[in-house]
Order: sequence, then C-alpha cells, then structure tokens
Amino acid sequence: MEEYKSKLQSEAMDFLCEAMLSLKTKEECYRFFDDICTINEIKALEQRLQVAKMLKNKRTYLDIAAATGASTATISRVNRCLNYGSDGYNIVLERLKGDSEE
Repeated sequence: MEEYKSKLQSEAMDFLCEAMLSLKTKEECYRFFDDICTINEIKALEQRLQVAKMLKNKRTYLDIAAATGASTATISRVNRCLNYGSDGYNIVLERLKGDSEE
C-alpha cells in the first residue's frame, strides 16, 4: 500500500499525530482535548463526526441538521469528504461500527 501524503503533512503535524496516537484511555483524550482545543473547536469536531455517522446511516440532511444543529453547508462538506475525501471518516467509522449505534 502506497504511503498517504497529506497536504497537511509537516514535522509539527507528525508530532500532533504521534501525540494523539499516544493517548490510551478516554480520560486521557478528554484531558488532552481540554488542554489543546477550545470548547467550540471540540464541539465542531464532535458535530462533524456525528454528521458523518448519520450520513453513513442514510439519514436525511433535515434529520441531521435537526439532531446535530449542523448547517446544511457543514453536512454537505462532510458528505463530500465521505464520498471524495481522504477516507479518514470512513476508516474511523468502520473501526467504530457497532460501538455506538444511534
């Protein structure tokens, strides 16, 4: 498998990825995200992942907007990433399948 090259790739981004991969528990994740992100940044990430999960479960834009508060622009962007992006959402959602059903 060919190594993925991201437009975000840098030494600093590599360090951030390694930091995230070093976390071992949900509590460690909460502590790290509490320190590194603002509440709004965390909520935006949380919302996008919920939108992706709901899109994969064939929910409509209206249902998703009502349930998550996401704008149709955000839902559309996430949908575009699911279908034409780097497969990041798909990798995570496949690995988490069954862990957190709606």
